[in-house]
Amino acid sequence: MIAAEARAVAIGASAGAIQALLQILPVLPADYPLPVLVVVHLPPGRRSELVTLFAAKCKLRVAEGEDKDPIAPGTVTFAPPDYHMLVEAGGTVSLSRDEAVFFSRPSIDVLFESAADAYGPGLVGVVLTGANEDGARGLVAVAEAGGVTIVQDPATAYARAMPEAALAKCRQAQVLSIKDIAAALLEVGQP
Repeated sequence: MIAAEARAVAIGASAGAIQALLQILPVLPADYPLPVLVVVHLPPGRRSELVTLFAAKCKLRVAEGEDKDPIAPGTVTFAPPDYHMLVEAGGTVSLSRDEAVFFSRPSIDVLFESAADAYGPGLVGVVLTGANEDGARGLVAVAEAGGVTIVQDPATAYARAMPEAALAKCRQAQVLSIKDIAAALLEVGQP
């Protein structure tokens, strides 16, 4: 299901994100061999509580992305509010205040496109629940780079618009329930 050469996971979500991520991230073991990069649409001007919430629930290390931080295996890195989070070719985080994409900064498209450039066929891109089209264009970039593309089954999403838009643009994406997404990501961590 997921390529053996997987080197990183990128996940994007919006409306309903916390509930969906709580069914995926806590399943991953402390020795998970891949970095997990996550964009959740957050309102600007407020501190994010995502790291606090998920650090209490996850076996993996959980952090908020900081400019020039190395991207590490076994770590979930959340994009900070009001910044796009990108992956640089050298395996570090880059933060940007460029224009919002689909009214969102951080943007899923921005993360996926930069991660596809950095990891190529070693990237697993996952689009979860959400209420706009952010992530659809980025998932196409993941597919074009040879990466694995996964979309939450819209019938199981809190908000269907984001997974439906992703599937409309990236027809080859695997459509999975949240439980099956967690199992697929867990599988990549097996020897």
